[in-house]
Amino acid sequence: MSDNLKLYGYWRSSAAYRVRICLNLKQLNYQSVPIHLVKQGGEQHSAEYHALNPAELVPVLVDGEMVLNQSLAIIQYLDDNYSAVQVIPSIGALRYQALALAQDIAIEIHPLNNLRVLQYLEGTLELDEKHKLEWIHHWIEQGFQAVEEKLRRHREHYGECLYSISHSPSIVDICLVPQVYNAQRFGVPMENYPLINAVVAACNELPAFIAAKPENQPDAVR
Repeated sequence: MSDNLKLYGYWRSSAAYRVRICLNLKQLNYQSVPIHLVKQGGEQHSAEYHALNPAELVPVLVDGEMVLNQSLAIIQYLDDNYSAVQVIPSIGALRYQALALAQDIAIEIHPLNNLRVLQYLEGTLELDEKHKLEWIHHWIEQGFQAVEEKLRRHREHYGECLYSISHSPSIVDICLVPQVYNAQRFGVPMENYPLINAVVAACNELPAFIAAKPENQPDAVR
């Protein structure tokens, strides 16, 4: 275990949630540094944090001299450097399918309903709550329809599995659980996604996922 890992994040950030799950699955000790994305205009815009990540987004992982942003890159870094527990399949078609599914969620679905996009919709474009929720529901539902179909096709080819692509949690589950948390937070109907629901339920029985939940973070607003 490393004593040098430091994670800058926000309790309700989906991207930071992913990294927390990964760190927990690997049983790595880390220091959590909260960056409040709303208070005082957003602590991510401070000069100190800007020096860590000019994009002014969370998360940022610091490991000794390594300073790294982007959750998928961080997960791959952790897999490459703390490999006792692997969350990305090592070889073969399953590796690339896992990476593609993770990107379906983290790159195609999540960015359209993250905080800065919603702030732009509400502020600059002056969307009311009803139209903002329509935006969120549209993009999450479109993305989940594709993910649900891919999970079904995967089972038709490889057989039934407990988690997204295998009988152990992977980068796909690490991305899926936070996105479902987001969907539920905004009231997205989930009855049309039985495989997604089953996978997330199985994940949320695991201590690594439970400990990573937003409401279990020290900076959570209760």
